[in-house]
Amino acid sequence: MAARRSFTWPALLTSDGRGIAFGGDYNPDQWSDDMVDEDIRLMHKAHVNTVALAIFSWDKIEPREGEFTFDWLDQIIGKLGEAGIAVDLASATASAPMWLYAKHPEVLPQDKYGHTVNPGSRQSWQPTSPVFKEYALTLCRKLAEHYKNNPYVTAWHMGNEYGWNNRYDYSDNALNAFRVWCEAKYGDIEALNAAWGTAFWSQHVNDFSEVLLPRHMGGDAMVNPAQQLDYERFGNDMLLDFYKAERDAIAEICPDKPFTTNFMVSTDQCCMDYAKWANEVDFVSNDHYFHEGESHLDELLCSDALMDSLSLGKPWYVMEHSTSAVQWKPLNTRKRHGELMRDALAHVAMGADAINFFQWRQSSSGAEAFHSAMVPHAGEDSKIFRGVCELGEALHTLSEAGLQGAELEHADTAILFSAESEWATRSQTLPSMQLGHWHDVRDWYRGLLDAGHRADVVPLAYDWSGYRTIILPTMLILFDQDAQRIADFAQAGGTVIVGYATGIIDENFRVGLGGYPGAGQGLLRDMLGVRSEEFNILGREAEGESHEIRLTNGNVSRLWQNDVTSLASDATVIAAYVGAEAADWELDGVPAITSHPYGAGTAIYVGCDMDRQGIALLAGALGFKTGDPRIVHTVRRTADGTGFDCYLNRGKQPATLPNIDGEPIIAYRCGSGSVSGEYVLQSNSILITKRVE
Repeated sequence: MAARRSFTWPALLTSDGRGIAFGGDYNPDQWSDDMVDEDIRLMHKAHVNTVALAIFSWDKIEPREGEFTFDWLDQIIGKLGEAGIAVDLASATASAPMWLYAKHPEVLPQDKYGHTVNPGSRQSWQPTSPVFKEYALTLCRKLAEHYKNNPYVTAWHMGNEYGWNNRYDYSDNALNAFRVWCEAKYGDIEALNAAWGTAFWSQHVNDFSEVLLPRHMGGDAMVNPAQQLDYERFGNDMLLDFYKAERDAIAEICPDKPFTTNFMVSTDQCCMDYAKWANEVDFVSNDHYFHEGESHLDELLCSDALMDSLSLGKPWYVMEHSTSAVQWKPLNTRKRHGELMRDALAHVAMGADAINFFQWRQSSSGAEAFHSAMVPHAGEDSKIFRGVCELGEALHTLSEAGLQGAELEHADTAILFSAESEWATRSQTLPSMQLGHWHDVRDWYRGLLDAGHRADVVPLAYDWSGYRTIILPTMLILFDQDAQRIADFAQAGGTVIVGYATGIIDENFRVGLGGYPGAGQGLLRDMLGVRSEEFNILGREAEGESHEIRLTNGNVSRLWQNDVTSLASDATVIAAYVGAEAADWELDGVPAITSHPYGAGTAIYVGCDMDRQGIALLAGALGFKTGDPRIVHTVRRTADGTGFDCYLNRGKQPATLPNIDGEPIIAYRCGSGSVSGEYVLQSNSILITKRVE
């Protein structure tokens, strides 16, 4: 892992600076001046103790070029601070003022078709534009000079959701920066040609000045996948460089307050390589918006499991989530009774020490007017605001009980995640366009929950050597050194579970030869004791053909089956393909899931896609430690050994918890059972107890 900034948590304005942070984005510039006093009254009522301020306020801070006005912001920060509400102050650079775009239209990004991305939304600027960077860093320095000694500003919030609208820029500035990036990475142009496989389709370049961006090439043309993968890496690095430039401009003037920026991690989005970004913040923070439907809670827990790993087990910050519906999805479902509280406390159960929403007061105009907020359009006398107050009271109770600072205990299983493999699964040059690494991580996470087993989600680049079991679902890309780390883990006694589309290509999108999986110059094949020659891809598009194949263990595969043609003599077949459909595809009796001893450990090969039921079935067959699949149980533990046990009901039916030790701190939608120490958890419930050991 790369060097990492020291963990520093932002202080509250409490007597000791401690407590669980609670609040949200505050945008008083959308309202009349007299609304601030009313907002502070309601914030007190709801136990709000922090707000993120000025995220989209550049045009009010600098209404005309070179004119900086801080009086209005001083007044608001002063009122908030005097009321005991800390400020996480933004650099305000997420959206530039319209006068800047009018004067410098050259800062606008371009899409892959060469069209200018017009202003009017968020982040309509090029990360590589020197003109835009000059304006942005000037604003950062002005803010730092003005607020460096303000005691009410306790943290800096850099930008906002970097990459939301400018993750992919195809401008000439981006082209020039990409060429510089490629030269820095490869040094020699022939090293780039070798990495990109430019011998195919006559793509050889003689100099870095000939390197191009993967712009639109017409029709159904396919981009060189190695070039596209490097472009993904470049886009991540350019935005990270921009963040660091903003951070460092403020840190030179105001070095003693912690810095963060809000990641965007949910299992429907994870656009940046946050394993790299996490090294550059003082505390990790995330914007998480729930997934509609029955996966709601499981998806939240899976995303949070990755957040806990990104924070290296230290508490982390929910910078944004929603009190109810949003307005930007195809289906904008609201939260049912209890889900506002349950979701927020589920984040706490997974290691969060800050619970914040977008936003404090629901907008009456603009693009997000129908995005729910802490104070809805209906006002103070509303179900949502009463729920916010109830949540604020619960978080205050947990703060008083000493939960803040407690760290989440790790599971014994790690599902590994790689942003690069997620990017790779989007390539249109793969055997199937339906692969999704991050979605496969989520499916494994949920399948293990169905077996009563909670896993952690850990970046591949991090240290996972302390786990008993690691799982690699659709980890398309494996560097040679990562293949070696995986083999060493098994050699030392660990269990490795390798998915059907794992280790097929290396970091340059080059296919490993000799049979699949080819990662590590065949090391992965040796560890697994299998060799596959072809992929069998299914789909309903092929009329009259079988679109699923059964396995001998009762599982069904519907997307991808590896045709295993060689099996080590000491390998064991856990399940094979069977039935008429398998025979039709010449797979009847072919191993689908195998186990192979390797050193002191075991390597499990899952040669086909599996649904949640199949994953749960396999977990049971492999002897995973299991519990009640209806209940998720996490433990957060303080430095002195005090444990906070958190129990969540995953389903809609009541679930009984017997023999619960400890003092109940939060018993939301929970009732006492028929015997002492027994609790009945209703739907959308959470129980948090405290054990002093």
